[in-house]
Amino acid sequence: MSENKLDSRPEKKVKDSRTTMTEMVMPNDTNPLGNLMGGNLMRWMDIVASICAAKHSETYVVTVSVDHVSFKRPINVGDVVTLNANVTRSFNTSIEVYVEVFASDIKGGNARKCNHAYLTFVALSDDKKPVSVPAVVPLTSEQEKLFEGAARRRELRLILGERIPAKDAKLLKEYLLAQ
Repeated sequence: MSENKLDSRPEKKVKDSRTTMTEMVMPNDTNPLGNLMGGNLMRWMDIVASICAAKHSETYVVTVSVDHVSFKRPINVGDVVTLNANVTRSFNTSIEVYVEVFASDIKGGNARKCNHAYLTFVALSDDKKPVSVPAVVPLTSEQEKLFEGAARRRELRLILGERIPAKDAKLLKEYLLAQ
């Protein structure tokens, strides 16, 4: 692995930890309307994202935040759900993962994107202490866009988690003023 000029952590490409999970929505996964229950989808998203983060860090990981989960389209009983997880960026001991959720019928018809979210994990050593993780190397323009946005999303998470005061949000201020 190469070394990042910004720090001494080893680097990993996004594709090195990309994770895909597929599930079929069964009747016990649904609400009375026959749609996948949001909590079940969030569980699947947490599973695929944690596998992705663990592959990136090669450690145990724990979920520390989930950003803005919205349910754009219903997912019906019998649908096949595909969840794609990619690491967007890492920050010393934390890893941000972007999850996209797609659904289609069993024959592959009615394919649609239904959901997305960012989940953040902290990598842990065997003795359950935070441990440094590899840096992320974005290779495509989409990966670069997610990588750059991750710093702002992290700053917002730190403000909302009351870990830094809003007045110290330099990246968010710069971004909002440029819009």
